[in-house]
Amino acid sequence: MFDNLAAVAEAAGGSLANAVRLTVYLTDLANFPLVNEVMAEYCKEPYPARAAIGVAQLPRGAAVEVDGILVL
Repeated sequence: MFDNLAAVAEAAGGSLANAVRLTVYLTDLANFPLVNEVMAEYCKEPYPARAAIGVAQLPRGAAVEVDGILVL
């Protein structure tokens, strides 16, 4: 999930270090601890602000979707 977000940030001339806000959409909020673990691999302190939102379903049967705002 974060590989794609990192690729988009790089294509825009930045990286996830430029992220100031992330929104995480989860079909099962019980997966939030796992998202925290993965996010810690991609984002360093100071971490971007974020929100986690529980949703009934996501496109293509995904369990997680993330969008972000970067300041470049």
